[in-house]
Amino acid sequence: MTPNFGLIIVGDEILSGKRVDKHLAKVIELLAARGLALGYADYVGDDRPRITATLQRAFAASDMVFSCGGIGATPDDHTRQCAAAALNQPLELHPEAAALIRERMQDVAREQGQPYEPGRADNLHRLNMGVFPQGARIIPNPYNKIPGFSCDGPGGGMVHFVPGFPVMAWPMVEWALEHYCAQWFNRQPQTEHSVVLYGAMEATLTPLMEGIQAAHPGIKVFSLPSVDHPVHGRHVELGVKGAAALVPAAWQQMHQALHQFGAVMGPETVRHL
Repeated sequence: MTPNFGLIIVGDEILSGKRVDKHLAKVIELLAARGLALGYADYVGDDRPRITATLQRAFAASDMVFSCGGIGATPDDHTRQCAAAALNQPLELHPEAAALIRERMQDVAREQGQPYEPGRADNLHRLNMGVFPQGARIIPNPYNKIPGFSCDGPGGGMVHFVPGFPVMAWPMVEWALEHYCAQWFNRQPQTEHSVVLYGAMEATLTPLMEGIQAAHPGIKVFSLPSVDHPVHGRHVELGVKGAAALVPAAWQQMHQALHQFGAVMGPETVRHL
């Protein structure tokens, strides 16, 4: 079965509004391009107990989860330590990560026309970016070689840890999808079929929605009200979504019921998710 996909976004800068999150929309896009969908997203600030609790929930599930942010080596980066605490595993310097970090330091020294000094204090500190929970596997970083990491959870799922910088995070998320999730790509195409209803109220539509959802297992019925849409004004978008093979029958029942209901219908939209 295809697992649930989750997203964790770490950082005070997101919750304070100092930075605008771009990961949610991008991860939805990356999943949709492979016939997958995001099941949930969590935002958490730079607070170790909260991050640890969030990761414990992620590791306990059988989900595929991507965690963006907080894997650096400054005092406000806590994700690596919290991952180890959530797994009850020690932290250790990953040998492949250490090699990649040293390679990056040599590249920087060469670019700056300076000798590479592996024993210099700041270079030794940079190795902390390769200290991961025991048993972690690296995620390559095509931008600057400083890797992320993946960990298995006791619940059967995995959490993939990438930096907060989109230029690094997004190709790393793609790499993890291609290497760990390809068996689920485009296995169950999803479709969404909806219609704009003018002058309708959700309360009067609820019995219809409940009846269709009960009659069509695996289908989700949804309503999205709007009070000030620039084109349609006050309206409700009503629809069904689910596996492409299941949607037509549910939509036909909904469409017939809306005609019998005397609903004033506007444009229809079909989306392949």
